[in-house]
Amino acid sequence: HALDCVDIMDVTGSRDLKVWLPDGLNYPGQADLRDRQDRLADSLARIYRRPGPDQRLVLEYKFFEPAFYATDVPDWGTAYVQCLALGERAVVCLDTGHHAPGTNIEFIVMQLLRLGKLGSFDFNSRFYADDDLIVGAADPFQLFRILFEVIRGGGLNNPDVAFMLDQCHNIEDKIPGQIRSVLNVQEMTARALLVDVEALAAAQGAGDVLGANGILMDAFYTDVRADLAVGRESRGLPADPMAAYAASGYGASIAAERVGGTQAGWGA
Repeated sequence: HALDCVDIMDVTGSRDLKVWLPDGLNYPGQADLRDRQDRLADSLARIYRRPGPDQRLVLEYKFFEPAFYATDVPDWGTAYVQCLALGERAVVCLDTGHHAPGTNIEFIVMQLLRLGKLGSFDFNSRFYADDDLIVGAADPFQLFRILFEVIRGGGLNNPDVAFMLDQCHNIEDKIPGQIRSVLNVQEMTARALLVDVEALAAAQGAGDVLGANGILMDAFYTDVRADLAVGRESRGLPADPMAAYAASGYGASIAAERVGGTQAGWGA
């Protein structure tokens, strides 16, 4: 199946083959953990030989689900070592919802950028597990911290780091939900760009714990929404994309046009 996907990539001009594997175990002793890693490495190596020199294999990890005892690619370390064995064109995808509670995600961002192995993001937000909510909805400060490390590590406007929204809009309309996600990312990126990195480095070097933390918090608490609205207008875009979409009537028109269809669901 993966090789068939690469054939499609060749036709469409797609660069990345993103692999997420739900495989794993529910019970201790169900199978040999080391043997599964060896077979995973062999399978990935066979796949890796197929893409062209300008294509990449992007390996995603997930803490659990649907396997509950042991998932074959459960964390960034496993994804990293598998990609490292494959070669330069194998990189890691970080989904912000795929971690244990309390995980320091920005540390992982920093480390993968430092090692040259962060290939892509799947942006969403979570309260409990892989909730796939609008990015920044549960913890805007976490999104700010992640984007600060993206900027710090050279991942912003870097063609080697792909950004995607991976969300599930169950109770909100999808397009406004996507617009809100983009706005959240823009706002937290703008705030992260406001961090006085020279002052931060000086405070860190001096061991000024509260001073260093205060520099980050000052940037995080800065309201950038008006400036972003002006920036959109300067490019001929609506200052308020949410209001512009609502006024367009597009949502109502497509709902009317698609009456009688079958709504897609989890089993589609």
